Amino acid sequence: IMTSEVEDRIALQDVMSRYAIAVDEKDYEGYRELFTEDVRVLGLTAEDMHGMEEFFPWWKNAIDQYDSTQHLFSPMLAIIEGDYARTVSNLQALHYPKGDPNTTVTLWASYKTDMRKVEGDWKICRHELVRRGFEVNSAD
Repeated sequence: IMTSEVEDRIALQDVMSRYAIAVDEKDYEGYRELFTEDVRVLGLTAEDMHGMEEFFPWWKNAIDQYDSTQHLFSPMLAIIEGDYARTVSNLQALHYPKGDPNTTVTLWASYKTDMRKVEGDWKICRHELVRRGFEVNSAD
């Protein structure tokens, strides 16, 4: 099935919307399904991560440090070349550390996320976090 560029743009945006919701709802399986097994992840740790076997356990442990989060994305820029797309989304993410309702951690960043079509569905194959700012606020 051939899709139009508009359909692809909506589908790419939906991947990032599903990403934010999966993180915030701690939908581990839904999150995992957004990625190719050979995904390359940059900028989250000092060393790049290669593949879901390495990335997913790290991510699950990281997100489980928070009682809740909220990820807010800007509209996405997407450059689509056939079954490959390079996207950029700006992000503000609020994090509430486990057992510490008085502290809020805010991250401002951009995601440079490349996706490729796998059996007709867009999947994240390269995911890079570019930090713009980071702030910890405590009511104590």
